[in-house]
Amino acid sequence: MVVFKKTDVYLIKTNHRTEGINSLLEKFNLDEFSGKNIALKANFNSADPFPASTHLETLEALVGNLQEAGAAKIVLAERSGMGNTSEVLKKLGVFQLSDKLDFEVVILDEEDKERWFKVEGRDNHWLRGFYISRIFLEADKVVQTCCLKTHRFGGHFTLSLKNSVGVVAKKLPGSIYNYMNELHLSPHQRKMIAEINQQYPVDLILMDGMNAFVNKGPERGDIIEPNLLIASKDRVAIDVVGVALLRYYGTTSKVSSGSIFKQEQIRRAAEIGVGVESAEQINLIPLDEASQEITADINSILEEQG
Repeated sequence: MVVFKKTDVYLIKTNHRTEGINSLLEKFNLDEFSGKNIALKANFNSADPFPASTHLETLEALVGNLQEAGAAKIVLAERSGMGNTSEVLKKLGVFQLSDKLDFEVVILDEEDKERWFKVEGRDNHWLRGFYISRIFLEADKVVQTCCLKTHRFGGHFTLSLKNSVGVVAKKLPGSIYNYMNELHLSPHQRKMIAEINQQYPVDLILMDGMNAFVNKGPERGDIIEPNLLIASKDRVAIDVVGVALLRYYGTTSKVSSGSIFKQEQIRRAAEIGVGVESAEQINLIPLDEASQEITADINSILEEQG
């Protein structure tokens, strides 16, 4: 009999975002973040409101919990794919929140060449390799918060793994080569997304599924209101749960087709050691009685379609 090492994924169904996040984070040993320099990646791909972008209440609750745990420094680093990053963050109120909570914001588009690390093209599907922000390589801890939505430009879904595209340079300063054009035109796009994640660790992921896009995406689509918040330390596990949720509520044919672990983002990420390798390794845990029914339904999908 094969015994799988389980990875915990916590879920809460709630009408209160901040209270739900606080309850989720109690399940993690945030003392690990005490005295640490933390790199934070949210989802600010465009200036469109949640669920296209990270909700400010989610960012505030997450930063607040990390600060209360004694984090030495928190740096939110972002590169928007649909708009000027600085303008996107300004419009969404991120700079105002950073002033209020005293965390740093770095616009990755404005980083010098020396602040990017070259990942060579060996053993991945990037023609020239790619450049990843050193912020996420040099931090003591990395935290990510993502949304729950589909992606109509080739990603199929944009959850935790896809959120990592924002830590990669579009163009290296002084160069004309566009790595994002390569990514979005490549037949290997979803594998390339997974391969970004192999290059840096993530210590905590918070998925905000209070609302979600079940089609189109990433900046618009038909909205549902699951009122769910999910957290884990494993990017593959949380994305598997995210895909199961999209299937539960009814989503695109591309997200719905085949087993979840045959979805290219997930399959490639599992192959290269980013996270769990099978649905059997996921331990989905409801936080309260109100969360038990949806947890049972998602577990059924994982058993049948994982």
